[in-house]
Amino acid sequence: MPSPDTNGSNRTLERTAAILDAVGRSAASASELSRRTGLSLSTAHRLALQLADYGFLRRTTDGSFRLGDRFVRSALENAGLQILNDLRDQTGETAQLWVRRGDERVCLLSADSRHELRATLPPGSKLLLPQGSSGRLLAGEEDAMEELARTGWIESVGSRTPGLGSVSAPVRTDEGIVAAVCLAMPLARVTESPGKDCGDVVVQAAQRIAEAMARQN
Repeated sequence: MPSPDTNGSNRTLERTAAILDAVGRSAASASELSRRTGLSLSTAHRLALQLADYGFLRRTTDGSFRLGDRFVRSALENAGLQILNDLRDQTGETAQLWVRRGDERVCLLSADSRHELRATLPPGSKLLLPQGSSGRLLAGEEDAMEELARTGWIESVGSRTPGLGSVSAPVRTDEGIVAAVCLAMPLARVTESPGKDCGDVVVQAAQRIAEAMARQN
């Protein structure tokens, strides 16, 4: 016979699953979650806040709840891996996917250049914002956003690491900018600048990832 503790754990899991299922359909306020799940308003709100603390949900500026970074991250990884490999093969340079986590950016995926001289950071690497082209993009710096509006991409020329450059483009969804595709390279192989050489193909890769994410939903 199950113990009372086990029964309580099962109820919590059932309620948690109900909240996630409800948010999976579309963003919802606490009162809407209560209506969709049949839970009391206080219970629905408490569970949603706890799930937001662990990244399973994300609270928007209007107070509603959406699926959080843990789910977005998985969708990004699923959508991005082959596209980054294609970008690496097309350009010969290291292609990466970065997301913002607080005051840092985190590398989710990396398709490393096959050149002996290459720019590379393994998945899981963290860098403080706004270092590098992806850092400037994800930090939303004013001058970076102006550059993005003009060109569609943001570049960095030796600003984070001497001798290395990069160009980044945003992955945009209905939520806004959720990630940055970055192509990193030694400046020795750059003809004009990272952006002028490769910006257009990086923008195309970022758009392909966004489209692949949309098909998963």
